[in-house]
Amino acid sequence: MKLDKKSRFLIGALYGLITAVANGIGASFPNFLKMPVMEVFYSEAWSLYMNDRPGFNLFINACSFVLPALLCVMYGANNNPKKFDYRFINLPFVFSVCGISGWAFYFVYEVISMIIIKSSYHMSILPVILTSLMYTSLQMMMSFSLAFFTMETLHRRVILPKYYAEGHLEKFEKVKGKSLKFIFVIFYITALIFPLIYVSMVYLTTVVNNGLVVEKTCVIVFSILVVVSVAITFVLYDYFENPLKKLQEATKKIEKGNYDERVGIVTTDSFGVLADSFNDMTDSLKAKNKKILSIQNSIVTGMATMVESRDNSTGGHIKRTSDCVKIFIEELKKSSDFDFMTPSFCESMIKAAPMHDLGKIAVDDAILRKPGKFTDEEYEIMKSHSAAGAKIVANVLQEVDDLEFKQIAVNVAHYHHEKYDGKGYPCGLKGEEIPFEARIMALADVFDALVSKRCYKDSFSYDKAFQIIEESLGTHFDPLLGKAFIACRKNLESLYNNDNV
Repeated sequence: MKLDKKSRFLIGALYGLITAVANGIGASFPNFLKMPVMEVFYSEAWSLYMNDRPGFNLFINACSFVLPALLCVMYGANNNPKKFDYRFINLPFVFSVCGISGWAFYFVYEVISMIIIKSSYHMSILPVILTSLMYTSLQMMMSFSLAFFTMETLHRRVILPKYYAEGHLEKFEKVKGKSLKFIFVIFYITALIFPLIYVSMVYLTTVVNNGLVVEKTCVIVFSILVVVSVAITFVLYDYFENPLKKLQEATKKIEKGNYDERVGIVTTDSFGVLADSFNDMTDSLKAKNKKILSIQNSIVTGMATMVESRDNSTGGHIKRTSDCVKIFIEELKKSSDFDFMTPSFCESMIKAAPMHDLGKIAVDDAILRKPGKFTDEEYEIMKSHSAAGAKIVANVLQEVDDLEFKQIAVNVAHYHHEKYDGKGYPCGLKGEEIPFEARIMALADVFDALVSKRCYKDSFSYDKAFQIIEESLGTHFDPLLGKAFIACRKNLESLYNNDNV
């Protein structure tokens, strides 16, 4: 989806608001805690200095909030098309850094002010600087953590997948990829160091407050921080668990030959780069596998055509039965009785159809090219083509990754002469013992034999052919499949009329 100017403005405004709210929360903590330790560290002289300049101090406080907003606006206002993508992708990190710039500004102001007034107020500035540094660090830490993880979560879960669905974010120059080490450091600062610092502050407060009484406010704040830390820990788990799980599941599917599988991780961190590499590898494997399958199919079809050219009674049989199977499969898809057929099964069945008589390559020419009917002995030799075909197909497709296709092709070649009542060959299988794909092939194979002219018979009319099939339901053919095949009559007649059979 295209990221237009309006969308860019709305997203930038939302992230600016998140940054401002995070700063507001960070600023409210010292005021909310009201810890007596502040009264000890912040000397009377510094308090007097602050009270003597309320207007100026208000101005400095305002600047501390205006500065981050100004930096965010300046960053988002750059409309250079060459720089836009990487600037937009880096928004969460950049806005979070801009957000804490106000705290740094205010701390520098305090240090400079204390150096200036030290001689006038005769004060010790070290306790004040240390206290200010502690509180400023906490405020910066809280503001950055809240802003970064709120925006980063929104960015990786919603914004980036929506506007950069193709992934490959590393292709944009200067995109700041966040290493796993960086993510761990930020998470653990938020989840572990944060609470420890506040525990220390609670302890200091307790010592100042007669050493035994813990203020209720501090307990509440600490409890909230513990809950937040636990929640962040779960987010950390999710941050690593979900991408790894997606990669693992995709790998298993690729291992089974499903080269259409893609990993939907669109981020600038190591997982995003790994997902892009994985998807590129999958695309490459898919293209190579498709080429190999095309070559194999051409070889198999060529072999089948060569076999057919030796049999002077079945000209065009391979093409016609293959087209017949395609029509039959489309009819079966319409019925809820066959909703177990997956798209991959249907595709494999159509590709396997030309291989059903490949075993005839092992039959002697004297038998295969005989113009009349076979003797019993010749017929037994002819019947061996199905078992021979299964072995040939298995060898030809030995290196094919698609196990489903391989099995279907072998079954079609091996069992398409089995009969539903168990009187077929080569194994005398009965009913549903016969593989489903072989039962499909049997109908197409026999129908073509019925309506085609052979050296030992004339072609039957469509009425006669469908009558024979209908009468053979439950004996030669699967009754349910046979009814579906008969329902294809109009399309089958059109196919054969166009082929001038």
